[in-house]
Amino acid sequence: MEKLTREFYERDAECVAHDLIGKILVHDSNEGRTSGIITETEAYKGPEDKAAHSYGGRRTSRTEAMYLTGGHAYIYLIYGMHHCFNVTANFAGKPEAVLVRGLDPLDGLDLMKSRRKTQDRKNLCNGPGKLCAAMGITRELYGADLCGTELYILDSGIHAEITASPRINIDYAEEYKDVLWRFSIISTRRGDPQ
Repeated sequence: MEKLTREFYERDAECVAHDLIGKILVHDSNEGRTSGIITETEAYKGPEDKAAHSYGGRRTSRTEAMYLTGGHAYIYLIYGMHHCFNVTANFAGKPEAVLVRGLDPLDGLDLMKSRRKTQDRKNLCNGPGKLCAAMGITRELYGADLCGTELYILDSGIHAEITASPRINIDYAEEYKDVLWRFSIISTRRGDPQ
């Protein structure tokens, strides 16, 4: 399996969010390798998107990674305790990102269970905070290059059937709360399409 290239990420966040479904997120840490198939994402399309952290061109120490070229890790805390992992999209200076909301665990299942203190495989990575805890993704990886060797995404060869729906928990985003920028996996198959 090949790592996703910079060109994959240097596209509109909506395209990247859609195309990340079925890819494999990998974290090679000191504790071991964990990985999972990306099953759910949400696109955040920069200064015009009222749900994006970079809405209106907001640029702070928290959002600085969003301004990097596509293919970097934008990680932040919610409720002061849960990490959320995002993939930057588009070109440098265009602050777009994709929130990875769910994974189907692959490698490092025992390590994931230990980190999450649960034996329930289905409950390991079915939410952005849960998957970060299971994968050992923290703000120490903020700004990490996803074309590097520690945190990266592989092209799995999985062809996913995908559904689009509105993003969740963004009622404040006015007309942007109803756009269909949340992508979820319906089914998968391996190999090239016939």
